[in-house]
Amino acid sequence: MNNKKQKKYDTAYLKMAKEWAKLSHCERKQVGALIVKDKMIISDGYNGSPTGFDNKCEDENGNTKWHVLHAEANAILKVASSTQACNNATLYLTLSPCKDCSKLIHQSGIKRVVYANAYKDTTGLDFLKKAEVELTYLPIDE
Repeated sequence: MNNKKQKKYDTAYLKMAKEWAKLSHCERKQVGALIVKDKMIISDGYNGSPTGFDNKCEDENGNTKWHVLHAEANAILKVASSTQACNNATLYLTLSPCKDCSKLIHQSGIKRVVYANAYKDTTGLDFLKKAEVELTYLPIDE
């Protein structure tokens, strides 16, 4: 796929991830994720509490509860319980991954990450670069 066409697809998928983020019950930050393989969305996710837990993501002090799952972890875990696999897939994220999620991304076989906003801690991105995962920063219009 040529670069212009790829950017068009990347932008569309990121906009979809942004819509998906709006499903999150988290107040501090809403993050959305899509996993695309062979031009097909194989998974989606947003940050939130595990199944069966209260949807409130923050404690009484406004801090994120430790058990809240990140959008990319939710998307990868959905694939794990399906017939699909992440090998050579692209992950679209509204926020670049943290260090913990970057390990999951690499280990799941995802080869490309496209993100709209950079997380304050770049450790996750640094790890993915070292793991030779292709990274694309693509800010999208509000």
